[in-house]
Amino acid sequence: MIILGIDPGIALVGYGVVEFIGNKFRLLEYGVIQTHVSQTTDDRLKIIYDQMLDIIDDYQPDEVVYEKLFHQKNTKTFINVSQARGVEILAAKVRGLDVYEYTPLQIKTALTGYGRADKRQMQEAVNRILGLKEIPRPDDAADALAIAICHCFSIKFKDMFKMK
Repeated sequence: MIILGIDPGIALVGYGVVEFIGNKFRLLEYGVIQTHVSQTTDDRLKIIYDQMLDIIDDYQPDEVVYEKLFHQKNTKTFINVSQARGVEILAAKVRGLDVYEYTPLQIKTALTGYGRADKRQMQEAVNRILGLKEIPRPDDAADALAIAICHCFSIKFKDMFKMK
C-alpha cells in the first residue's frame, strides 16, 4: 500500500510518500510544495492544487492522509491554511482517493507512544522507522512522513479516521 501524507499549509505544504507492505516501510519521496507571500492567494491555491495532482499522478498512492487542523491565534493564517487544505483534499478526491485525518496527539502517540512528544522526538522516530541516516528537511516534509507512518500503524482501524 502506498500512502501520501500531507502536512497542510499555504506557504509550505509538506508531503511524504511511503510504501507499507506487511510491517515494512519504504520511503518513496518527500518534499514540500512552496508558494510565496508575494503571490495572490488564488495563484498560491492553484500552484498547490496543480502540484498535488502531479504528486498523486507520479506516485499513485492508495490513500491520502492529513494532519487535522486546529484553530490558531492568527485568524488570517488559519483561513489561508484552511483554504489550502481544501484544495489539497480536492486534488485527492478528484483522483478518486480516500482521505483520512489524524490529530497531532494521535500522530505523536502512534510514532513515539507519547502524545506530548516534541519535534525532535518525532523526527527521530521517523528516521528510525524509515531507516534514514538524517532527518528529512524541511520540518514540514518530516511531519508529512510522520502522518503517513501514523496511518500505516492505524490501517486496521482506518475507517474511524476517514473524512466524512
